Amino acid sequence: MKKVFKYCPFCKCKLCKVSAEGRIRLACKKCGWINYNNPLPVVVCAAVRSDKKILIVKRNHEPGKNKWSLPGGFIEYDEKPEKACLRELKEETGVEGEIIKLAGVYLRRVNIYGSLIVIGYLSNVIKENIHINNEIKEAKFVDGNDIPYIPFYAHRRIIKHAISVFN
Repeated sequence: MKKVFKYCPFCKCKLCKVSAEGRIRLACKKCGWINYNNPLPVVVCAAVRSDKKILIVKRNHEPGKNKWSLPGGFIEYDEKPEKACLRELKEETGVEGEIIKLAGVYLRRVNIYGSLIVIGYLSNVIKENIHINNEIKEAKFVDGNDIPYIPFYAHRRIIKHAISVFN
């Protein structure tokens, strides 16, 4: 859930709205701390097998519960995006991959987390032993022409990019 500050995390004074760097932000008038409310970074992976089929997953949590998407998740503190992408791929699906290229960077807003920076990668599948964790209901490889509706714009763009690169 998105953090909503009411008090300064350093001096505990009540925050107030100020104009800072061209935006209205919450800030502390006592110590000068400013809440920049930055977006959360997430990664998604278009994992493609040698037969050109793309891995999709059915989500078990919001946002998009029971909807199809690409595997992915949050980047951990001090984690490189590429490593996070491959970690999330393996954690959610058991599939191991190798990053081929960056597929795009998108901004997304969701009620649960607020603003997200979605970083998409294309990867080759190295090991395909599918076993899903509790974040996923189902995982399968599908032909680029048979992909069901995916409600996330960034995921659809990344899949389109994958199809153009791998075909």
